[in-house]
Amino acid sequence: MSRIFSGIQPSGELHIGNYLGAVKNWVALQARYESFFCVVDYHAITVPYEPAQLRARRREMVVSLLAAGLDPSRCVLFVQSAVPEHTELAWIFNTVTPLGELERQTQFKDKASRQESVSAGLLNYPILQAADILLYRADLVPVGEDQVQHLELSREIARRWNARFAPETAPYFPEPQALLTPTRRIMGLDGQAKMSKSMGNTIGLLEAPDSIWAKLRPAVTDPARVRRTDPGTPEVCNIYHLHKAFSPPETVETVAVNCRTAAWGCLDCKRVLFENMNAELAPIRARAEAIQAEPAVVEGALAEGAHRARTVAAETMGAVKESMGLA
Repeated sequence: MSRIFSGIQPSGELHIGNYLGAVKNWVALQARYESFFCVVDYHAITVPYEPAQLRARRREMVVSLLAAGLDPSRCVLFVQSAVPEHTELAWIFNTVTPLGELERQTQFKDKASRQESVSAGLLNYPILQAADILLYRADLVPVGEDQVQHLELSREIARRWNARFAPETAPYFPEPQALLTPTRRIMGLDGQAKMSKSMGNTIGLLEAPDSIWAKLRPAVTDPARVRRTDPGTPEVCNIYHLHKAFSPPETVETVAVNCRTAAWGCLDCKRVLFENMNAELAPIRARAEAIQAEPAVVEGALAEGAHRARTVAAETMGAVKESMGLA
């Protein structure tokens, strides 16, 4: 069975962009692959943060992941900092990665341009990302399109290490392939940018129905529909794309027809979306409430996941150190 690895930052409760863009796919994949899913808290500390808030957000993220359907009996769910081999392998990969490769990373250039002081952690972020993946010798990595460049660097690091330290044997590290998520970039309710908590354009996965409707009602739609009688183009409307994620195919078709013919107003369209969205999210909210009522369930799942992850990580590091003359 092929092995997959994917990680998510501990940003607190999931929002529907995280859910549709990554986690819903993970839930399906755990039945088909040997799956390692990680809350990457080391990645989260490359920007200023409050320690107490990090702890709380890490726990909220784990609750959301379990409520969304990740099953510790079918996947390995763990927190990155519970497995010290992640940073150990990252240091080793630092020694085979040219500085220029890191400076050319699009995300680094974008974030560095908006900061007065750039930390080494931000520069080395993709090396730790490569270590996360290669520590488990993953064959496949579920990613969005914006992570493909980082994955290519992981492949390059694997090639460099293999060429230098395993030149006469079969490559030790596989070159992981991208497994693009079926639901790609999820736009925020403002219709202007990717859904993100920092942009204030999200709907929380565990948000109460009244709060969801309060956000959905004023959400941006097709700008051509100024009046109720104006026909629209569903393909340019973010609400239509959310229908494609939450509504049955026959409803999606009805939405498209009623938008083009102005048979529905935008509020009518949003009401139907709200009903279908709530139908999918209500069971997740219920599971989250049950999980939060039993803290030992979360702690037990993470402890078991960390143990299983460390077992694989220790085996990898043993082989790496032996090949490099460190053991």
